[in-house]
Amino acid sequence: MNQPASTTLITKLKLNGLARRLINEGLISQGDALIASEEAKQQRISLVTHLVKERKVDSGDLARAASSEFGMPLFDIAALDIDHIPKDMIDERLVRKHHALPVARRGRRLFVAVSDPMNQAGLDEIKFHTSMHTEPILVEEAKLVQLLETALSEGNAMAAMKGLTDEEMGELSITGGDETDTPDAGAPDIDDTPVVRFINKVLLDAINKKASDIHFEPYEKMYRVRLRRDGILEEFASPPVALAPRLAVRLKVMSRLDISERRIPQDGRIKMQISKKRAIDFRVSTCPTLFGEKIVLRILDPTSATVGIESLGYEEDQKQLYLDALSKPYGMILVTGPTGSGKTVSLYTGLNILNTPDRNISTAEDPAEINMPGVNQVNVQARVGLTFAAALRAFLRQDPNVIMVGEIRDLETAEIAIKAAQTGHLVLSTLHTNDAPQTIMRLINMGVAAYNIASAISLIIAQRLARRLCEDCKIEDNVPRDVLLGLGYKESELDGMVIYKAVGATAATRATRVAAASIR
Repeated sequence: MNQPASTTLITKLKLNGLARRLINEGLISQGDALIASEEAKQQRISLVTHLVKERKVDSGDLARAASSEFGMPLFDIAALDIDHIPKDMIDERLVRKHHALPVARRGRRLFVAVSDPMNQAGLDEIKFHTSMHTEPILVEEAKLVQLLETALSEGNAMAAMKGLTDEEMGELSITGGDETDTPDAGAPDIDDTPVVRFINKVLLDAINKKASDIHFEPYEKMYRVRLRRDGILEEFASPPVALAPRLAVRLKVMSRLDISERRIPQDGRIKMQISKKRAIDFRVSTCPTLFGEKIVLRILDPTSATVGIESLGYEEDQKQLYLDALSKPYGMILVTGPTGSGKTVSLYTGLNILNTPDRNISTAEDPAEINMPGVNQVNVQARVGLTFAAALRAFLRQDPNVIMVGEIRDLETAEIAIKAAQTGHLVLSTLHTNDAPQTIMRLINMGVAAYNIASAISLIIAQRLARRLCEDCKIEDNVPRDVLLGLGYKESELDGMVIYKAVGATAATRATRVAAASIR
């Protein structure tokens, strides 16, 4: 039923020019536009931000409508190099308050990215605080939000170089290496407060963001810090390249490495005591590059790694295969997959099930990533002769029920583990192969006899990290039934099936561990 002409006129008079444009182009109804305008006023945000946040109008369509309504060219902010943004002109309070980001500077003119062309109050306040003439640049709301978070997170990390106070570190305590290690007596005093605070802030932020790795990378004209989250590397900060040597030295001192040796790779560890009840370990690796030492820290957080078997992403038949193998008193369970695919988590999930008072469980790892009470854990130290094979021999003399080996790397370790599985022990371990069948070929190539493999191995699991759609921004997708049938789904499975798809760059930003294949 059409609205009366008078009602339509009153509705339009209550709406601003952009809302009328959206109505005229059929992007939104008059009723929805009026409701959205009122809600935006109540939330004290712009109409553009509200419409995109509530997914009432597509971000690109909204930006094109605003460009036509106000006669402003539309700029693709995705093509902007973030390194060229005038970071000294970014005030986080103003940026978040007015949803406007300074992106370029030319003389006394400051170009500010906005998604709402009517955001004159924000431009005026930025002009007052910067003492520069501000000129708006129209951009898409969704792309502006993404750039805002990137620029502000980098700005916060850089601010740590200057403004982080000792109180903000709380009970933070950092030690390196083993307790028996001693620092290099000839090490210079490098307690460079800005560098120390910056690295501490990066480590804490990486933990809070649930990152798995931190990369410190020097280049000829730049230095960057990247975090790996859910399997994807993303840039976190770009400190001045002149600080590269001091950052490397600080990290090496924290790890109790030789700061005078820059020609060969080194491995070390850092222990960060965040509170009395929580400690995080970092496995540190340095590698000499053309312009300095690249340093990568693997974050070993016990609290983020202990999950139930229901959370691993197994199908029901796969989960049952794993549980059946765990219930046997002997045999070998191997978990394979690339680095960071969750092999250790899968093994510790099994150990958690087996961890009862009537079982003697021992593990040999490099290093032990998850602290589990009731399990005898050993850190492998090849430099003193404590290898995986040596630890396995010791375990077999200590009346074990279950043995976990962090990784089978050589023939000696493989043979001892298989003999243990054949003599009444349950052995769990990992191996680096691409899939489950290749695991058998890898063991044969190591030199393990085929008949030993057949009699010892109970289960092989190959797993990967799989991308998962964000629960907040996924939308339903209409996939034809014949396409689904062609992919292998059964007719009975299609009834009531709802399929979702990603929307935007931030839709697939989480991961879950899944079993890719398993053989018995």
